[in-house]
Amino acid sequence: MSPEMTEQDGKSGSAGAPTAKAGAGVDSDGKVPPKPLPSANQRFTRRQKLLAAALGAVAIAAALYGIPWIRFVLSTVSTDDAFVNGHVTFVAPRVHGQVSKVLVDDNNRVHKGDLLVELDKEPFRDAVAVKKAAVDTAQADLDAARATARGIEAQAMSRRWQLQQAIENVENQISLLHARVAALKKAKATLTLAKQEFDRTAQLVVSDTASRELYDQRQASLTIAQAGIVQALADVNQIRVSLGLEARPEDSADLDQVPPDLDQSFSSVLQAQAELIQSAAELGVVHSYNQTPKQMLEEFYKLDPKGDVNRTFDRLAAEAPAVKQAEAKLDAAKRDLALAELDLRYCDVVAEIDGVVTRRNVNPGNDVQVGQNLMAVRSLSEIWIDANFKETQLRDLRIGQAADLYVDMYGDRQVFKGRIAGFTMGTGSTLALLPAQNATGNFVKIVQRLPVRIELEGYDPDKNPLFIGSSVVPYVYLNKPPTGPDAGKFLQSNMQPATTAAAGRPGVDK
Repeated sequence: MSPEMTEQDGKSGSAGAPTAKAGAGVDSDGKVPPKPLPSANQRFTRRQKLLAAALGAVAIAAALYGIPWIRFVLSTVSTDDAFVNGHVTFVAPRVHGQVSKVLVDDNNRVHKGDLLVELDKEPFRDAVAVKKAAVDTAQADLDAARATARGIEAQAMSRRWQLQQAIENVENQISLLHARVAALKKAKATLTLAKQEFDRTAQLVVSDTASRELYDQRQASLTIAQAGIVQALADVNQIRVSLGLEARPEDSADLDQVPPDLDQSFSSVLQAQAELIQSAAELGVVHSYNQTPKQMLEEFYKLDPKGDVNRTFDRLAAEAPAVKQAEAKLDAAKRDLALAELDLRYCDVVAEIDGVVTRRNVNPGNDVQVGQNLMAVRSLSEIWIDANFKETQLRDLRIGQAADLYVDMYGDRQVFKGRIAGFTMGTGSTLALLPAQNATGNFVKIVQRLPVRIELEGYDPDKNPLFIGSSVVPYVYLNKPPTGPDAGKFLQSNMQPATTAAAGRPGVDK
């Protein structure tokens, strides 16, 4: 030991180093001996205890968290190839015009019926005024046509009575002919009697049995009887000629014979028939010239169930071709007016759905065409999830199965609820713009993905809105029973009833 160390030890000892108590494991020199190290067996036993405690904690954590996770994995099907999708309505004008106002911008929320774009209405107001004038003109033409039809109705009724009168006149002439022939026969009988009396008187005058005065009387009576024959024959032939028949001598046997259809074929009757046909044609009633006048008159009675000719003519006047034509022109003018008013209303381009405006590409002063895309409106309520599951995951999937939806933008703090609504009838490769052609022999089998639509349940866009295209991770529960329409099926029904169509749309509360 060096002298410096001895000196320090002495100083330290003389400087009041702590004095150890007797029996405290201090050696004779007053120093504390070092503690003995544990043996190797003691160190191994302590490690075993720590390892056992750690393994126990792991086992407990696995039991608490691992088993539910394993059960969750075995009872669900998931994919990370899913996104939010929804309907979009493209806003386009229905008329050509110049934009006067644009009332919305991108990302503005709108409701159905809200005014989005307004076109210049002045040309369309002028068109409406022109069409209104056309309607007034057509109405005046209709009133004139109805008045004309009423005049034609009166004329037709008059000619109908003229035809009936013509037939009756011919029948009267025929009856008068028979009367005149009877008068001729009577005159012949009178002449025979007068001639016999004259002959007897002439014989008696020679023997002075009869006076000369009686003879003169019998001679005058004979002359009068002969004149009566001539007059009666003249009257008969006059009637015959008026009926269009030839004159006959007095000894003819067919003086009173006339054709059986003379009242239907006489010139005055045919003329009245032709005039009635003309008037009836203007009222829309077409008669055939093969009809007899009596058949034509009877037809007018048949046109009314009760045989009221006046009511028949009133109906024919209301349905006259000129009136129908005027009514058609009035209807056409009213339709043109309605179209002009519709075009005027179309100057206000309104939102057809509730949603948010996107892709606005119109400004005041633009000249827009019919069907030109002005902007788009994305629906906030008609939202669903398109999940592209692998074909190996589709075996147990059915319509109506419940699903938990985790959206990346919300993370785990918000879980959306949904149910499978349907399956797309084709994988993504078959629906691509250029589908793969595997008939070349270079086929390499790749697991295909099928789009599955998941509709949201209890979705409130005001609280937690979903944006189109956002990434989603769906977990479909296989063990929960399917619910809702077509539950447990692969295919949906042919068509939903009209009353439940709205309730079946994605994003609509049921």
